[in-house]
Amino acid sequence: MFAGLRVLELASVLAGPSVGQFFAELGAEVIKVENPKTGGDVTRSWKGAGEITDDRSAYFCCCNWGKKSMALDLSQPADLGELKKMVPATDVVIVSYKPGDAEKLGVSYQQLKAIHPKIIYGQITGYGSDDERVGYDAVVQAESGFMDLNGAKEGAPTKMPVALIDVLAGHQLKEGLLLALLHRERTQQGGLVEVSLIQAALSSLANQATNWLVANKLPTRQGSAHPNIAPYGDSFLTKDGKRLLLAIGSDRQFIDLVDMLGISNNLIDLGDWALEIKFLKNQQRVNNRVALNELLEERIVTWELKELMIRLQKLKIPAGVIQNVQEALESDWADAILLQAGNLRGVKNFIALTEEGKRSSLVLLPPPHLGEHTAEIISKLNL
Repeated sequence: MFAGLRVLELASVLAGPSVGQFFAELGAEVIKVENPKTGGDVTRSWKGAGEITDDRSAYFCCCNWGKKSMALDLSQPADLGELKKMVPATDVVIVSYKPGDAEKLGVSYQQLKAIHPKIIYGQITGYGSDDERVGYDAVVQAESGFMDLNGAKEGAPTKMPVALIDVLAGHQLKEGLLLALLHRERTQQGGLVEVSLIQAALSSLANQATNWLVANKLPTRQGSAHPNIAPYGDSFLTKDGKRLLLAIGSDRQFIDLVDMLGISNNLIDLGDWALEIKFLKNQQRVNNRVALNELLEERIVTWELKELMIRLQKLKIPAGVIQNVQEALESDWADAILLQAGNLRGVKNFIALTEEGKRSSLVLLPPPHLGEHTAEIISKLNL
């Protein structure tokens, strides 16, 4: 789809590089420019306890497939000159510098636009280009309300284990860059696209934002339970020690569930009237969540997980098994989006199906070593 498109990636960590991998997966030539003086992208050194990898750490490999690495110290005039030779044939530039650093290095939007007026420049910032604060995913999770929402009801605010704000900002930047490419196709004009981590986070509060803005109800931590639906996000232990999660979204689904479990016929010692008064409608279930979950726990723990899932799926009652990451990545759903090159494996960034019903069969380069392609790229520039 993007064959012939060139992307210069001057970004590091996750948000910007995830956008670079997105373009690489769709056929673009993506050149990742890294500073050899600092060891390149900082995530090359982000290794977990006991991790044995080369300069391509597990973290680095999550968003750097399909790229060529060029080692350039842009503070050196000669290296900056090599980069500027690439600009006239470049379509998209992705950066994630601190405010002011791109100008100091000579690679700001205005500076590159002077070389190539049709350039499209995608910029990730922490809090906007007019705020000098550096953006860190964990800090933005704290400041945007995500941490205050995440965790057990009586527990401390909890950071999510995935750098989700970076991921969300990357998706926002992709959308902006695709719109800019469409605009250039129609008008022959380039442009600047900027996404801040803080606004990507606030935008992604979604229904939790409107719980406050519309209903004037301040969201609070409540584990995995949904603030507006019950039982939704609640999990229950089965007879064989597995955990089942329910995601009941309608009153009809709930009635089918309690009928299947036998609750409606023998609701403890309260009688059928309790179902009508306490649980029949969603808002009743939300108001009486604790009592509802106690009833469900007593029934679900009498079932083996496999048998229960068969019954639930037959009745089209939304439920799933809580799996660890290994189990999830070994599932049939993961097969089509896994990447492999030698002993390295990864996950695709772009997963949508084409109109033919097939995903891209493009074979991607593995995540590159620092500066692996510098000589190759410079030799082509100087032909």
